[in-house]
Amino acid sequence: MTRALRWALVAVAVLVVAVVAVGAVVLWPVFFPDEPDLRVPGGSTPGSVVAASEYGDLTVPMKLVQAKGASVTYMSTDPDGKPIRVTGTSFVPGGTPPQGGWPVVALAHGTTGIDEACAPSRSPELGGLLTIAQSLVGAGYAVAVPDYQGLGAPGVHPYLDSVTAGRDVLDAIRATRTVFGSVSPRWAGYGSSQGGGAIWAANEESASYAPDLRPLGVVAAAPAADVVGLVDKSLAGTLTSDQAPSLQLFIEAAARSHPDIVRDDYRSARAARLWDTLSSCSGAAAAQRPAAIAALRPGDIMPRSTEATTRLTDLLESYALPKRTASAPMLVLFGDADTFIDPAWTRDAVRRACALGDTIESSEQPGKGHADVDISSALPWLRDRFAGTPAPTNCVR
Repeated sequence: MTRALRWALVAVAVLVVAVVAVGAVVLWPVFFPDEPDLRVPGGSTPGSVVAASEYGDLTVPMKLVQAKGASVTYMSTDPDGKPIRVTGTSFVPGGTPPQGGWPVVALAHGTTGIDEACAPSRSPELGGLLTIAQSLVGAGYAVAVPDYQGLGAPGVHPYLDSVTAGRDVLDAIRATRTVFGSVSPRWAGYGSSQGGGAIWAANEESASYAPDLRPLGVVAAAPAADVVGLVDKSLAGTLTSDQAPSLQLFIEAAARSHPDIVRDDYRSARAARLWDTLSSCSGAAAAQRPAAIAALRPGDIMPRSTEATTRLTDLLESYALPKRTASAPMLVLFGDADTFIDPAWTRDAVRRACALGDTIESSEQPGKGHADVDISSALPWLRDRFAGTPAPTNCVR
């Protein structure tokens, strides 16, 4: 073996050792992450953490930034103003937090169902929010993902009650701050569909319900802000194939919360036979739900009397937004081809919010429906709010 060959082999060996060493340093947190030090002080006030455990299924990208995750049970407020336990998931980046703590982004999920088993925290994809959460943690934000009441913990889920879900969002932020102890009170939020209404309501409720937090702005995509129009459409037989099952879930959830609501006042005999399947989100019944939805016909889901119509309308109106001036700016993204939430309903909610003095940038996207709204502007918009850049608005005063 020549001297040159020997030196070449030595160089290769050194390079291999270096690569292995670097790889070990990089991959160590992936395979051997530090256990998070979670704080569980207990209590009954809104946002109090009553249970927390390590989130056991962090993605590789989260592990690479040494993120920490926790499954959290915390206190919030039910529609009657009483304390209730709510579950959720929280994340913080690894490393040293900035001065004042990690800024936090709340993620409010869309419709996953109305049963306890429907909680995003019980699904591998966090109700479709895992990729967004992963991106935010990688960008240096703490993340709070509430399940909402009745999802993940005992209780009735008040479906489409945006104010109650908004309080769940605010208390999830409080819980995230408590359980990790390195999270700032400065928060922003993103939500779509049901979550769009929840994050909008959290923005409105923040100043009065959570004065300890500092809202900077929220993005509401295809928000379920005001869906009172479902009643008139049901009576006219013009509900879309997406709206009929949404109204069914609302009626079922309302009947669970209000024993005086009679389900048969809002359904045909055919709908009654399909009812349990339409209400499901797990097990064999959930697999049959698409067929049950396809079997619905105009008039199957609608009030059967004037009294039932009034009751349904009043309840939906009590849930509708806006209710008060928002605490921070909003970006509202929605499509003009949405078959779940009529675009006119969203336009009107934005108009009324602008009249209250809100700072809103509203973008109605041509040809976009409910689930394909372009949200690429959301993260840059949120980043600008944390940077203190004045929020744009296209409200007409």
